[in-house]
Amino acid sequence: MVTTEEVSSHSTAESCWVIIRDQAYDVTHFLNEHPGGVNSILAYAGKDATEEYEAEHPEGTIQKHLDKKYHLGTVTGDFAVLQPPLKSTITPATSPSRPSINHIQNLDELERVTKETASENAWAYYSTSADTTTTFQNNRSDWSKVSFRPRVLRDVAKVDTRQKVMGHDSALPIFAAPAARAKLGNPDGELCIVRGTSRSNVPYCTSNSASTTHSVMADCFKTEQKNGSKGALFWQLYVPVDKSKARDLVREAKELGFKALVITVDSAVIGKREADALLKAQVDNKLDVLPDMNNDAFVPRGHHTSTLDWNDLKWIREEWAATGPVVLKGIQTAEDALLAMEAGVDGIYLSNHGGRQLDHAPSSLKTLLEIRKFYPQVLERLEVYLDGGCRRGTDVVKALCLGATAVGFGRPFLYALTGYGTAGVERVVRILTDEIQTTMRLLGVTKLDQLNPNYVNIKLLENELTDRIDWPMLKSRL
Repeated sequence: MVTTEEVSSHSTAESCWVIIRDQAYDVTHFLNEHPGGVNSILAYAGKDATEEYEAEHPEGTIQKHLDKKYHLGTVTGDFAVLQPPLKSTITPATSPSRPSINHIQNLDELERVTKETASENAWAYYSTSADTTTTFQNNRSDWSKVSFRPRVLRDVAKVDTRQKVMGHDSALPIFAAPAARAKLGNPDGELCIVRGTSRSNVPYCTSNSASTTHSVMADCFKTEQKNGSKGALFWQLYVPVDKSKARDLVREAKELGFKALVITVDSAVIGKREADALLKAQVDNKLDVLPDMNNDAFVPRGHHTSTLDWNDLKWIREEWAATGPVVLKGIQTAEDALLAMEAGVDGIYLSNHGGRQLDHAPSSLKTLLEIRKFYPQVLERLEVYLDGGCRRGTDVVKALCLGATAVGFGRPFLYALTGYGTAGVERVVRILTDEIQTTMRLLGVTKLDQLNPNYVNIKLLENELTDRIDWPMLKSRL
């Protein structure tokens, strides 16, 4: 037995104890290994971290990753004195400030409702982007720099929006993009997305850092399938600092029946997300404590491996075998798109992580145009997916006109589940279905394979592209 007084006395980086579900844990030796960084634990040093922990981690995470000798036992005493100042309370779905789901007409309205009703913690994480937020803003604004060239006097009574997305016959050319910490917005977390997307027959690329275990998501998906739902689950992979652990993750993905492996390659370090960091800094001045900088293996913000390179793709693909497509997520230049093609992957996923990684990085739309300009053969040989700032069906159609296979939506699904759970996720799909079908009809097309560059004007955005690619430099790396 451990008393609350004992726990509260261990509240520093030198001796850090936390309580989770009435159990005390000594996490001192785990601080520098925590994928979320030292400060995210120190904020709850000597306190009851249950609510925050459960909102961000799958059940059993600490038991799985912390050596049993650091499990200190059951806690007794007055827990009220150990409550952290930061709470991630979920706003009830019956909140009078939340409009009826039928009143939600577009995805931006879901964002507005979430900002007004979600916990401060959830909003900070879901909405934050890197540094000056320039990348995030350009993600949104670049879509407006592409205009349509509609054709008329065509029979568009029936339209077909079906598309093969990473091997799955999807009802739409969209998928739910990987996004973590869904439990910050809703107690059911990622299960809302599993249920909503499967019932709508669109794929869901789950986050490696999901707040629900992948096995629970897989079980939920199987239950939905028994009830007649379709859809598909893809596995987004962050390669851990210890690369060998990636093999275990890939094996788990295969065993659970995930249909595609999406390897994230833009996270050698985590971007500086100031809004999220500021909220955490307000919790406790212990956040000024830095990890051991004398550790040669330590990379600031290196939550995942910082040594991943093109050679690693070979053994990851061998481990995945012929289970399904392998797609690289985080491609941001035409050069790397070509290198990915040469590496033999099945597809590339153009993404700047929703503007959360490198500030002033190109939008995915701009990267797509750069590929079209310099290496169009990539579009002929690979499936090309993208995300970033997409909020309308018109954005999806523009991307497809320029050679994309499908478009990912991340934040909108988090906003939807925060306010409306599974029904919110389904509402997102219904809104996009209406907008995509309407756009196709007004363009004069009835099938997705009819979309091509002749239906768009890209001059405004094309003028911002680089003038040349350094081919000798690139050739030396192939």
